[in-house]
Amino acid sequence: MVIINSKELSAPRGYSHGILATGRLLFVAGQVGWNARAEIVSDRFVEQFDQALANVLSVVAEAGGSAQSIARLTIYVTDKAEYLAAQQEIGGRYRVRMGKHYPAMTLVEVKALLEDGAKVEIEATAVLD
Repeated sequence: MVIINSKELSAPRGYSHGILATGRLLFVAGQVGWNARAEIVSDRFVEQFDQALANVLSVVAEAGGSAQSIARLTIYVTDKAEYLAAQQEIGGRYRVRMGKHYPAMTLVEVKALLEDGAKVEIEATAVLD
């Protein structure tokens, strides 16, 4: 994959403007912050974010990929203010799981998620060799 950041746009912080990739595509369904028993791990946003990202990476690994295989993340949150307030801690958890790999990302605030108690849902597109 090749990171594409146009000089005509402001420098991205924590994401890439675009990813140019070739290979097999893996589309990962939205993952919430629940464990293998389908129980939300915590009512804390950061804990849910961390678990949701771990769940995404689990699917990618099962297909033979890694964090660096992820070309795009879409993050749905029920409260943008809660996300922004925890941004530093979220960034720390992100870097533990993703390193310095920053795919194309979109954050969307939504009214609610399907799973009761879920505050964040993450879906991904990965490119596998």
